[in-house]
Amino acid sequence: MASLEDVARLVGQLPETEETTRHGMRTWAVGGKGYAWERSFSKADLKRYGDETPPDGPILAIRVEDLAEKEAVLAARSGDGFFTIPHFNGYAAVLVELDKVPEHVLKEALLDGWLVYAPAKVAKAHLDGQSK
Repeated sequence: MASLEDVARLVGQLPETEETTRHGMRTWAVGGKGYAWERSFSKADLKRYGDETPPDGPILAIRVEDLAEKEAVLAARSGDGFFTIPHFNGYAAVLVELDKVPEHVLKEALLDGWLVYAPAKVAKAHLDGQSK
């Protein structure tokens, strides 16, 4: 339902977001810290799937506030393409199958990821502007 171009458009609405490339993948950052990035599967990731078929569409990793939020997001949004892999155990980020996530859900997740690293004044001004 979404593409990397949709991600770029949505994060373009978030102040001070910069697009960079890390490890050959698109990454979006605020304050020099990545909050969303394109994530392909490594050979080790694919091996862990065993006989299961791994997602084959574009995957996005999105930062979350902490591990409790990660668990809450995964519980609430698994039907929207949110998941994790063993490589992300103990890491405050979720993975999203862009082919499955509705755009409004993706937009909310990207905002939440951005808020993890956005400077407090910038975040407050942006959120205040959204509520008007």
